[in-house]
Amino acid sequence: MAVIEAQHLGKIYGSKPAVVDLSFQVLPGSVTGFLGPNGSGKSTTMRLMLGLDKGQGRTTFDGRTFSQLKHPMREVGALLEAKPFHPTRKARNHLRMLAAANGIRRSRVDEVLAMVGLESVAGGKPRKFSLGMGQRLGIAAALLGDPHTLILDEPSNGLDPQGITWLRTLLKDIAGQGRSVFVSSHLLQEMAMLADQLVVIGRGVMLANGPVSDFTRGSARAGVVIRTPDIATLGPALAAIGGYVAAEPDGSYAVKRLSAEQVGDAAHEHGARLHQLLTREATLEEAFLDATGTSQEFIGSGPPPMERAWPAPSQAPGQPPTHGGPW
Repeated sequence: MAVIEAQHLGKIYGSKPAVVDLSFQVLPGSVTGFLGPNGSGKSTTMRLMLGLDKGQGRTTFDGRTFSQLKHPMREVGALLEAKPFHPTRKARNHLRMLAAANGIRRSRVDEVLAMVGLESVAGGKPRKFSLGMGQRLGIAAALLGDPHTLILDEPSNGLDPQGITWLRTLLKDIAGQGRSVFVSSHLLQEMAMLADQLVVIGRGVMLANGPVSDFTRGSARAGVVIRTPDIATLGPALAAIGGYVAAEPDGSYAVKRLSAEQVGDAAHEHGARLHQLLTREATLEEAFLDATGTSQEFIGSGPPPMERAWPAPSQAPGQPPTHGGPW
């Protein structure tokens, strides 16, 4: 099965860089999620990978560029836009045309129509399809050649919850067969359940590349949560070994830069009572917002942030803080 290798991809529109020196791999047997805020360059990157836009760098599929593939649809299936078909050609005939052009057996058309749940409307014209039905037909086209690689740009757009679950199961099954799946989505909860690896960009620049678990673990919102009546003793002890302690509104304390084991050992050593000790993992949404907060193209003003002081001006030395803030 093919490895996708993107090398130094770049694209400039006028004087504005859309994609800046992106390099990454998509490995067989995994689903790689492609994330970024609106306008971050995701669609442009996918078009560069397939040679549909001119720009810098190159992308190879098992060592060959897309233009070097004799029958592209039999090796790389792609969906880059909603309803990518002639509106008056019947759905089945649209797929038959693609099959004939790529040397694909005709019986495969009905197979993929059944896979995406469009058998009952195979004789219908796509101009009458809903967005979700159009997406299913586009996915059927991507699957037509039984390719070893899939590149899908927002394939869940327009799908209802059942359709999203179906798509997730389909893509995980395809990856489980040892194939490569590269998929973008703005549905972060869905991507958390779907993806094994992530490529995250902002304003065309690489922000993160690696396993989903590494991405969420590196978030500023990940850490250890404790409850203790002895924060005046434990707080300085944790700070002394490199920890960063902040009070939370619910009376707990968030500890950064230390593991639960380190916090527990420090509490034992200094005789501090712990009423709660747990490891908090950031969600993919939280990690994404942390990573892309300064990379959004369009940002609403929103209400001003609350100021929090530590220690509070009225707080006596050595007493636990009355407001949230760092130790």
